[in-house]
Amino acid sequence: MTYLIRDAIPQDALCIGVLGMQVFLDTYATEGIRTSIATEALQAFAPQTIARLISEPGIALVVAESGGHLVGFAQLKLRAGHPLIPGPDVAELQRLYIQERFTGRGIGYQLLQAAEERARLGGATLVWATVWVGNERALGFYPRRGYELLGSPTYTFQGETHENRLFGKALTITAL
Repeated sequence: MTYLIRDAIPQDALCIGVLGMQVFLDTYATEGIRTSIATEALQAFAPQTIARLISEPGIALVVAESGGHLVGFAQLKLRAGHPLIPGPDVAELQRLYIQERFTGRGIGYQLLQAAEERARLGGATLVWATVWVGNERALGFYPRRGYELLGSPTYTFQGETHENRLFGKALTITAL
């Protein structure tokens, strides 16, 4: 099966939102749904939120499509520093979401490569991502793709604090 990797367009907002919510809940609602998880999912993946991200300068949303269906996406923010990473020329991979039935097919790697390329084109010399400590698959994925462990920050949403791992990868600058 072939997958088309492309930049998101405004018409993708609804599908990205639903896909994002599905993957978010599969990943983080491992003990069921509670108010904080439900609120975060509804806010983060509302179609209007995604539409705003698609049009926002400094944000890149890249989707994986198969037969006209979205199966994954990557969300990158340029010039997004982190207290554990020095320098202004860094980009944050905010999300790399693949629908469960499409994992293990190389889609995550293709989306990651596309996000890294957009980071390079945006002037970034390093891409970083935080991964929740309960996400074993992602904790193994990033080191296999050349990312180094840079720290163990926490992330707080809806009044709850969660332990994470911070990964980073230096980008090689290609000569024109």
